[in-house]
Amino acid sequence: MIRCAGVQKSYRQGGETVHALRGIDLEIADPGFYAVMGASGSGKSTLLHLLAALDVPDAGELIVSGKRIDQLDERSLTRFRRREIGIVFQQFNLIPTLTARENVELPAVLAGESHTFMRQRSDELLSRLGLTERAEHRPDALSGGEQQRIAIARALLFRPPVLFADEPTGALDSHTSATLWALLSELARDQDMIVLMVTHEPAAAMHCQVAHVLGDGRILGTIETEGLDASGVAARYQQFGR
Repeated sequence: MIRCAGVQKSYRQGGETVHALRGIDLEIADPGFYAVMGASGSGKSTLLHLLAALDVPDAGELIVSGKRIDQLDERSLTRFRRREIGIVFQQFNLIPTLTARENVELPAVLAGESHTFMRQRSDELLSRLGLTERAEHRPDALSGGEQQRIAIARALLFRPPVLFADEPTGALDSHTSATLWALLSELARDQDMIVLMVTHEPAAAMHCQVAHVLGDGRILGTIETEGLDASGVAARYQQFGR
């Protein structure tokens, strides 16, 4: 469902060329919870933005949800982003003047879906994520963890087969973060979907089945996390820096 072959991406920054990705080869074929793990500047967010069709590669092949997205036109990319994937960011990106329910339903409003669909689906998601009683509250009346769950519900509105999460707990405390990682793992299993999370935290990666380690724009290897706690993941990760 996700495949990268020879993906490259460079940027100009202060008169210098920054090679963010230097030929990424990555394949994730089965539903589950996965991580791309790396330090700041490793290229992990750049990779996620390419996979989520928020940017385009300089070279290489990108297949997500069965589509060769590096060859799609802008109209097709818009539909792909709306229907085929969900995206959750570190900052919750909720509309402050809308209620929790209205934030969840916003993609359906933009897509011209029926009120019946929107209400049934938002009720289902709010219930699944334990937010029914918070449905009519605006973001400033919600905790950080509640806001992120609203963002996740919004991302799941159209039942995408792939959910991307870019440092989704970076603005949350450790207890709330652990709850969110467990939720993402449950969603991957229960919804039979791929959840791919970008993170630098071993405590986050330990909740995933496999962590793909990225460094200097290259995939350095993978960590099979079964049986590992955060310190075990950290020890394996440090081996790639030697």
